[in-house]
Amino acid sequence: MDPFLKIGITCYPTLGGSGVVATELGKLLAEKGHEVHFISHSVPFRLGSYHKNIFYHEVEVSDYYVFRYPPYDLSLATKMAQVAKQQNLDILHVHYAVPHAVCALLAKQMVGDKLKIVTTLHGTDITVLAQDESLKDLIRLAINESDAVTSVSRDLMKETCEVLDITREIELTYNFVDERVYYPRDTKTCRSEFAAPDEKVLMHISNFRPVKRVGDVVDVFHMVNAEVPSQLLFVGEGPDLPKIQWKVKELGIADRVHFLGKQDDIAHVISMADVLLLPSEKESFGLVALEAMACGIPTIGSLAGGIPELVAHGETGFLSPIGDTRQMADDTLALFRDEQLANRLREACLARATGEFSSDLITLRYESIYYKVLGRKMPVLKPLCG
Repeated sequence: MDPFLKIGITCYPTLGGSGVVATELGKLLAEKGHEVHFISHSVPFRLGSYHKNIFYHEVEVSDYYVFRYPPYDLSLATKMAQVAKQQNLDILHVHYAVPHAVCALLAKQMVGDKLKIVTTLHGTDITVLAQDESLKDLIRLAINESDAVTSVSRDLMKETCEVLDITREIELTYNFVDERVYYPRDTKTCRSEFAAPDEKVLMHISNFRPVKRVGDVVDVFHMVNAEVPSQLLFVGEGPDLPKIQWKVKELGIADRVHFLGKQDDIAHVISMADVLLLPSEKESFGLVALEAMACGIPTIGSLAGGIPELVAHGETGFLSPIGDTRQMADDTLALFRDEQLANRLREACLARATGEFSSDLITLRYESIYYKVLGRKMPVLKPLCG
């Protein structure tokens, strides 16, 4: 029997942590020899150029006039079934219970029980959608009927079980980054465009939604800059961006705050920072903190969601209660004033990122789940860096 699998992956292809992780996982699985088929309405933005063993299948939505709204969910389910039949897929790995797991269940009914469904919960389908009583039963169905379910943090797993009264097994499988992409970069030239040699650089990367509490980022920076000359770099776009730009002007710090917009090479950008600010009121995991960690950048963040599982307080960063900007500023200042402490945290960041959250380890966990639901013994496959 062929030791390699044929895996269909569906995710949101645009910006977002779930799409990043799903795409990177697909690339790593393909590198190990598995055949990976992405099924979505557009090419995942992290997929990039040609990759051996990777194929993309576009979901085209019907414009039949009787439909008031384009029926994307039905089109996706149909495409999943078509690809599963034509390519003889073993697994459909879907990211988010709604709508992707529900669509996968429909596809499985069309194809047969041989096709197995693995659903990864990333957060929004539980922390937002599952709060809607009209969607709870649908999300519960998607989770209970999947052949395997994984969660990117213990906190999300706990909330899923409590909110939806789930009793089935959910397997903890953390997010990861590819260490061959995320590592400390030499950014002296780029950094000099924003900060003088004696200045510190704080950074925030997000989609600027209210849950990210970007206003807290500005408050922390304002306090830090009053004592240690610093620059603040914002990366990303989103609905709260105009409010933040206004607040920066009101505080009179516009000359020290830089808006870089969306950036593709996050590893290079984040390597310019001395600290990452992540004061969110909710994070199922906090992928950006792991990206920073892999580049040797500690995180100043909040005690929210899965962040404490990722950022070890006092070791790879510092965590404070949500909204406690004074403590976040004090922690940042402590790092800036103690080079020995900063160096110790940088080293710990690199060790933790390449240990518990290594791409080899997490990819192996997903492979073991695939083979388990298929009832097959997992073969010994080459490691990614071997």
